[in-house]
Amino acid sequence: MGIIGAILPEQWVQDWLGGNSMLASFLATLIGAVSYFATMTEAPFVDTLMGLGMGVGPALTLLLVGPGISLPNWLAIARIFGIKKALVYVPTIIVLGTLVGWFFGNFIL
Repeated sequence: MGIIGAILPEQWVQDWLGGNSMLASFLATLIGAVSYFATMTEAPFVDTLMGLGMGVGPALTLLLVGPGISLPNWLAIARIFGIKKALVYVPTIIVLGTLVGWFFGNFIL
């Protein structure tokens, strides 16, 4: 996490993941969707991003969505439950995760 914090431009994080916009929450969802985090490794990653200016809504989105729809999970869900169910599950989690992060960032905190 220290390497990411050192090489990732702070301005980039603030521009794309800062604040609590719908776009920032959606981008956090996409990061979680294509990333793989072992149990509890996403917390230091999100903490590092928050230190660089990530908003609280996108942070919650990444914490919620990352474990549920990481790329290995996409493949496992498709294999176990079938492609059709995976094609419903993944977009549903993306939409709900984005909305929850946006709502939390704008109306809860």
